[in-house]
Amino acid sequence: MEITRPRGTRDFLFEEMKKRKEVERTLKRVFETYGYHEIKTPIFEDLKLFTLKSGEEIVKQIYHFKDKANRDLALRPELTAPAARLYLNELRKHPKPIKMYYYGSCFRYERPQAGRFRQFWQFGCELMGAESPQAEAEVIALAVHCLRELGLKEYRLHIGHLGILRGLLEDAGIRGGSQDRIMGLIDKGDVQELKLHLERIEADENMKSLLLSIIGMEGGLGVLENVEKMVGGCEPALESIDDLRELIRLLDDFKVEDYNLDLGIARGLDYYTGIVFEIYVPSLGAQKQICGGGTYNLIELFSGEKIQSTGFAFGFDRLVAALKKQKDELFQFAKVFVAPVSDSTRPSAYRIVQELREEGIPSDVDLSGRKLRKILSYADHLNVEKVILVGERDLKEGKVTIKDMKTGSQELVEIDKIMEYLKEE
Repeated sequence: MEITRPRGTRDFLFEEMKKRKEVERTLKRVFETYGYHEIKTPIFEDLKLFTLKSGEEIVKQIYHFKDKANRDLALRPELTAPAARLYLNELRKHPKPIKMYYYGSCFRYERPQAGRFRQFWQFGCELMGAESPQAEAEVIALAVHCLRELGLKEYRLHIGHLGILRGLLEDAGIRGGSQDRIMGLIDKGDVQELKLHLERIEADENMKSLLLSIIGMEGGLGVLENVEKMVGGCEPALESIDDLRELIRLLDDFKVEDYNLDLGIARGLDYYTGIVFEIYVPSLGAQKQICGGGTYNLIELFSGEKIQSTGFAFGFDRLVAALKKQKDELFQFAKVFVAPVSDSTRPSAYRIVQELREEGIPSDVDLSGRKLRKILSYADHLNVEKVILVGERDLKEGKVTIKDMKTGSQELVEIDKIMEYLKEE
């Protein structure tokens, strides 16, 4: 009988896990630099946590089940709602603002396709109880800082404000489910269905034309001047434009300079309330979005407590895919391989590799009794940078030979200066 992994899931082998762990470590380091603290929530939660947030329709898109006590549970489809639930259970009396970050797997029952799986990972954060727009500016700066630290170059930051679109719809008398439906269609980029829906609800022709024009507007600060003229006396939309201007001013203070104002960002979920942003990597094709976030009122939805929250999440799998596409050569399995030239030099080789490891240098050593030729072949397979050849003649002189696996060059180095040599390299 053949046993295979479930549809829409993946196995990660050694080199792939090395890459993922490197990205994870970098993100954790940057998040903690900004004062965020890690949380962990259960992989499964009460089903109503997600239906309250997203409506009963979400049930069709998630893994849900009854436990032995007949309770309705679900594998988490995302991590923002569990973080909000954790706040309500554990942190309501905690001094504000609260900065938390998380990393974990999520599950959605949808058709697997390129860049979209039934089990996937998110790495994100929530900033609860801080004032906007400075909280939003710091959160966006954090996302950009992470990408800079990872060395990702080909990304595009798009920023919008839901208040502009929702303000226009409110002004036109379009509220409730119909407004949410419109925002969902804008989020999906389904302009044709959006037009049909506006016709079905007999939306005002001027408003319809204005809405379709605004969602196609992108660019610099000049975009806001144009939109300001277009929305006329719609006060909620004008206030949102002012908020967006203030955010852009603050982003300069937080050293975020490269961005694109995009008034077509809708973030379809109805708990988003203000500033929203997304980050794209065009080379990923249709699944180009690697990050999304904004300001939301999820805690108020759950409990009635008014506490402003801002957050975002990286689609961790897509982020790793973007990094691999750009700079796969920077991910390597081990930095150094220690190769005993003969059996008599193995004790020295083991001592050397342990000293390297204690200094934090990723290192491996031959444990299979291979001949030197096969050791070098194996080290090449692991894509290491340096091989330390431990030979009898060199040991008598208190030295080893260090071979550069890329250039093929070799250098004789004193044993007590190996660490110094590698760190200089």
